[in-house]
Amino acid sequence: MNDQSISLDYANSLVFELEKAFWDERGKGARFRLTTIGREFFNNKVRSSLKSTNLDDILRTIEEVLKREGIASKVTYSSEERLLRVQIEGCVHRPVEEMMIARGIEPFTCLPINLLVLAIEEVWDRPAELAEIKIEPAACQLLTVLFDKRPTLE
Repeated sequence: MNDQSISLDYANSLVFELEKAFWDERGKGARFRLTTIGREFFNNKVRSSLKSTNLDDILRTIEEVLKREGIASKVTYSSEERLLRVQIEGCVHRPVEEMMIARGIEPFTCLPINLLVLAIEEVWDRPAELAEIKIEPAACQLLTVLFDKRPTLE
């Protein structure tokens, strides 16, 4: 293999086609098949950087990785009980969501938010789920639901 990189447009067109194929096959059920996309990236780039169980620290770690890897320029959030509202600016994958919208398909997955969900599930042992994606001019607005900790059998 050589050191030549591929264009972002090409990569995003492939991501779009894969997402669209899932949508064509599963409809809204595709959302539940794409929740772990990014696990390999998480294991290689994020996991070792998680040093705290504090939500602020987890989000800062995710933001630092996304910035360092050139995936997004800014991540902000607010939380209210079980709801986590995340705003992602400057995401390289936004064109994928715009292509979905142009074809009448509501965005149903977000690779950067998958990293956050994977971190929450690993650090807190709590399931989390992406509930809504809104594509707005300044940022993608993402609503994530945090569920209770998984029960343990003793």
